Amino acid sequence: KVGIVGQVKEAAGRAVEVFDGGEPEPSLGMVLTCIAAAKAFRPDTIVGLGGGSNMDAAKLAAVVLGHGGDVRDYVGENKVPGPIMPLVCVPTTAGTGSEVSQAAVFTNTDINLKVSVLSYYLRPAAAVVDPLLMVSCPPKVTADSGIDALTHAIEGFTAVDNASYPLPPGETSVYQGKNPFADMCAEKAITLVGKYLRRAVRDGTDLEAREGMALAATLGGLAFSNAGVALVHAMEYPVGAAVHCSHGAGNGLLLPYVMRYNLPARGEAFGYVAELLGDDTTGDNEAQAAEAAIRAVEELRADIGIPTRLRDIGVQEDMLKPFAEKAHSFTRLMRVNPRYPTAAEIEHIYRSAY
Repeated sequence: KVGIVGQVKEAAGRAVEVFDGGEPEPSLGMVLTCIAAAKAFRPDTIVGLGGGSNMDAAKLAAVVLGHGGDVRDYVGENKVPGPIMPLVCVPTTAGTGSEVSQAAVFTNTDINLKVSVLSYYLRPAAAVVDPLLMVSCPPKVTADSGIDALTHAIEGFTAVDNASYPLPPGETSVYQGKNPFADMCAEKAITLVGKYLRRAVRDGTDLEAREGMALAATLGGLAFSNAGVALVHAMEYPVGAAVHCSHGAGNGLLLPYVMRYNLPARGEAFGYVAELLGDDTTGDNEAQAAEAAIRAVEELRADIGIPTRLRDIGVQEDMLKPFAEKAHSFTRLMRVNPRYPTAAEIEHIYRSAY
């Protein structure tokens, strides 16, 4: 709609087939349709252009075209047996970091749940991150995407320590827990979001803000795809599948509530998050500085129009207990969280957010 695809087709100088059936949150049906279109065209390269939904669909198509079978065969960790079809990702939103991550998410409508394909082979061969492609992004999408980038960075920065990562013998994981490389990426991403997200939402033509958020999203993607995402994402998956809110809005809504739950395990880290977001914590003790981080996220969320209550996005109270049970079933995400919650504790967080 903004003319980017036409420019790419003209510049490519070769046969190009465009699949334009993307959805804000990729469903199984959309992914299967995308894969069928790719199979019919038989490309030698796939380009994922758009937000995280389009890039994830491109990743999944590249997996199936490379290895055959059904996309559902690859749900879980390390089920992709080898390199996928050559893939280039070009983000037009600043949030998911899918252009550099080893994850692809879709809603399996057979079970009404968001599921993930996780493999190092999903990392694109190349990522082209150009903030000029994001100028046309409307304020709501900018806000939802930006708070998603912040969630990735904070969850990566406050993940369980690498040395304590509770991986049973014989199992492998694409996530490693908190580590120096992920910390480096996360710290810069948090700083950039604190500095630029409000500006990008307020004025989409602010190129400095767009550039800052583009970098924040990519660094956030590198942070979470090394350390991992955790309880916020586990709790958002059943919510998003049920009420079809954007992934970013769901994450942003839940983020401060999960931060509060994680305070006992990550007080010092949250105090540093407050500083990265621009809060002056001089003279504060650890608890006060950590509270400042939660307050800073809540203020940012309010300033950019992210919902603050689950009831405001269509969640009914009788959904909370089933949501908690589903969220708790995401063992790979529970392991990354600095506190391993029970289903009852997750339900309590949902009720706090309700």
